[in-house]
Amino acid sequence: MTQQLTLEKIQIRTASVPLNRPIVAKVGQLKDWPLILIDIYTKEGIVGRSYLEPYRQRSVAAIVHSIQDLADMFKGKPLAPLDVYAESMRSLHLVGREGITLIALAGIDMAIWDALAKAANKPLATLLGGSPGPIRAYNTNGLWLKPLDELADEAAALVEEGNYSAVKMRLGRETIQQDAQAIAIVREAVGDEVHIMSDFNQGMAFGEALLRLHALDDHGLYWFEEPIVYDNIEAYAQITREIKTPIQIGENIYGPREFYKAVVAHAADLYMPDLMRIGGVTGWMRSASIAGAAGLPLSSHLYPEVSAHLMRASESADWIESCDWALPLIAEPFEIIDGNIIVPDRPGSGLDWDEDAVKHYAI
Repeated sequence: MTQQLTLEKIQIRTASVPLNRPIVAKVGQLKDWPLILIDIYTKEGIVGRSYLEPYRQRSVAAIVHSIQDLADMFKGKPLAPLDVYAESMRSLHLVGREGITLIALAGIDMAIWDALAKAANKPLATLLGGSPGPIRAYNTNGLWLKPLDELADEAAALVEEGNYSAVKMRLGRETIQQDAQAIAIVREAVGDEVHIMSDFNQGMAFGEALLRLHALDDHGLYWFEEPIVYDNIEAYAQITREIKTPIQIGENIYGPREFYKAVVAHAADLYMPDLMRIGGVTGWMRSASIAGAAGLPLSSHLYPEVSAHLMRASESADWIESCDWALPLIAEPFEIIDGNIIVPDRPGSGLDWDEDAVKHYAI
């Protein structure tokens, strides 16, 4: 029987780690990666952990304040994640249930689920009805909008890092011809057996996107991800109808209700929720049920440690995004074997901090 837990206090720490391969994309250029570490302490002695990735350091303070504000509502109360989620959502009706407020709730929610799984002495995947084991992954740690002559070596290195069968590259260069050339270079480097995903990072206007996606439609890519701004659902539905290559969206969808709206609108062929935007474990599992019922393949965006558990409990699980951006702070990284991230058979989500690294990279 799972032990009942009571919230005693929450500890929030912030850090920024250097990226092995700096981000160069339509969203900007980033050399460092800020992280918010959340530790929920219970009166029963169990600590639940999670982290958030706010992209830019100037966003950190507002998110930390929102986390603390929400957590204060539940001090001394039983930690039941569905109750916490529902009460938090009700408290946000008048200020909005997207953006920073939902991101803050997601961080708390993930930490609570970790604590509950530890109290049950089970991996999170098992607590959710799945089991530990492998999830196929693609390597997302490179192939940004870099000079074309750097792509071949980097593509080969990405495959070798974990014997991956799939990698992601970014598109949206100045011309269609440059994008086509980049795809050809990466294909030559990784061979015909490796899948190539592509991401435009919302970098195009609708008309430009139609033109470019039609031109690149026969280049053998596994998916086109986020060609236009994330919330233009009607335009995404048209793109999805017209383009043969599967369209992937979801990392910028806030909460399962917005996820449901996108699915009903036939906005994409594939979906990849992001834990901090979809609403943590609770928001993810509700969205996974929608995707499963609709027969839509579900991949993950970032947060590979927690996402791997959830993919093992999701009906239509497809690919997990393998990224190393938080690894410097994680004491025991998950294994990657033959292109699969292995969900470990240990209690909770498997997150523990390397405290020396946390101190070193603290901001």
